[in-house]
Amino acid sequence: MANSALLHFLFVSAVFHKGLNSVIQTQRVVAAAVGEQACLNCLLIQTKEVLQVTWQKILPDRESNVITYDKYLKKLVNADFQGKVELINAGLQNSSILIRNVTEEDEGCYRCMFNTYPDGALIATTCLKLYELHGPVLHVRESNFSEEVIVFCSATGRPAPTVTLNVLHQKLNFSTHSFKNTNGTVTVNTTCLLRRSYDNSTQVECEVQVPSVPLKKDSVMIPAVQLSSEDGSKVDTGSSVVGITLVIAAVVIVSLVVLLCFLRRKLLNSPKSWCKNKEDPEVIKTPLPTEKPLMNRTTLMLQQNEQEGLRQRTPPADKMINFKQQASSRTPQCKKTQTL
Repeated sequence: MANSALLHFLFVSAVFHKGLNSVIQTQRVVAAAVGEQACLNCLLIQTKEVLQVTWQKILPDRESNVITYDKYLKKLVNADFQGKVELINAGLQNSSILIRNVTEEDEGCYRCMFNTYPDGALIATTCLKLYELHGPVLHVRESNFSEEVIVFCSATGRPAPTVTLNVLHQKLNFSTHSFKNTNGTVTVNTTCLLRRSYDNSTQVECEVQVPSVPLKKDSVMIPAVQLSSEDGSKVDTGSSVVGITLVIAAVVIVSLVVLLCFLRRKLLNSPKSWCKNKEDPEVIKTPLPTEKPLMNRTTLMLQQNEQEGLRQRTPPADKMINFKQQASSRTPQCKKTQTL
């Protein structure tokens, strides 16, 4: 009979405390990365007369006090948590602690206790969950076909991260593989086969996330398909305009060089007089004499020239007589024929 009465009392007490615990507002799970800080908070949503507030860490075999303070602002920090845990809000209706440089040893559940009068202890529990997230690591590899590429994205974390590949206006079929590391983290690899565009570059985005943590992103640009020319070389359609511009510029430069060489050779092979005229400014200033035209000669000059020419063509008189005598001696004289 006494045992049944005791059980009934314990049952009523449990229900009573469960109902009173609903007056404390707290976050059930607080996520924090290794090396960062975590804030735990408890708030009384009903006004109570609080005598003392205590934070405890729940260990596998017991509870260990972390910080205790009362309405007289007397504070006591356990030696095991000094320099590690700080009281940032020492209110009697709202209490908060800050855990610095979080490590695996700090992971677990913590209990906040409001000792009130006359209701007794009001208790709520909040748990600190550590996470790690490294990545994403995104890279692209050529496939056996020029129109396709293989995209890889990986991330390592605790708990296992989700890894997602996204491409605008394109639905991807990807495969995911994961394996557990020795330090408790999990590495997840996601792979997809992406068809490249013939017109523009394609942006691939990778998103990684662990529960209760904002996602992280990374992206990469995949160039357009390179078309093959007749000689088997690849032509980049995205840089065709730049290539044409470079070719035109090269042709213009070569043409100018050839023209300059031609002009230089022509200058070197020109007559010496011309070169001297070009080099000696005095020669350029003094014009060379030119022959006067025939029409400018006077009538007297023409008559003198004709007389001189006639004298040269007419031999002397004695020579003419001698010439006639020689001619007559050489000409046989005809004999008179006798008439019968």
